[in-house]
Amino acid sequence: MNKLEEKIISDGKVLEGNVLKVDGFLNHRVDVEILKWMGEEFRRRFDGVKVDKILTIEASGIAIASSAALCFGVPLLFAKKSQSVNVTGDKLCSKVYSFTHKCWNNIFVSAEYLSKGEKILIVDDFLASGSALEGLVDLVSQAGAEVVGIGIAIEKGFQDGGRRIREKGCRLESLAIVESMDCRTGEIIFR
Repeated sequence: MNKLEEKIISDGKVLEGNVLKVDGFLNHRVDVEILKWMGEEFRRRFDGVKVDKILTIEASGIAIASSAALCFGVPLLFAKKSQSVNVTGDKLCSKVYSFTHKCWNNIFVSAEYLSKGEKILIVDDFLASGSALEGLVDLVSQAGAEVVGIGIAIEKGFQDGGRRIREKGCRLESLAIVESMDCRTGEIIFR
C-alpha cells in the first residue's frame, strides 16, 4: 500500500452515490506532505518522458499538478471553466461533464499557452467517467501538441473512465485505483 492509499484509508470517507470524500487532505484542505509525495511519484513514474508542460483542469487538480510541475521543472497550465476579463485572444475550447457537480462545463485555455509540438503531461485529482480527461486531451489535440501521459491521483476503477482512456492508447498512471467502496461500512478496496 502506498502513501496515498494509506491516507485515503485513514482520512477518506465513503459517501452515498460512490463519492469518495478526500477534502480533508486533497481537494479542500491540502496535506502538503502527501502533495509533495504525489508530485515526486509522478516524476518517478514518468521518468525518461520528455514533458514541456503540465496541464490540468480547475480547480481541484491545480494543487496536485503544481506539485508535479515543480518536480518536472516545467510550467503548469490549467483549463478554466469560466470566462474572465483577463482572458483575451484565441481560445481552445472543449466540453466536459463533472461527476462531482453533475453538470456540463465548457473548458478552455488561451491558445497562446498551448503550442504545436509541445509534450504535455495531464495531471488531475480524480478519474471516474473520463470526461474531464477527454476534454483536456481534446484541447491538446486542437493545439497540435502531444499528450505524453496522464497522471491521476485517485482512479475509480469500478467506473469505465480508466478503461476508455487506456483503450485510446494513452499512458495512464493512477497513484491509487479504488476497486470498490462501501458507504455503509466505509470499506475501501484498492486494485
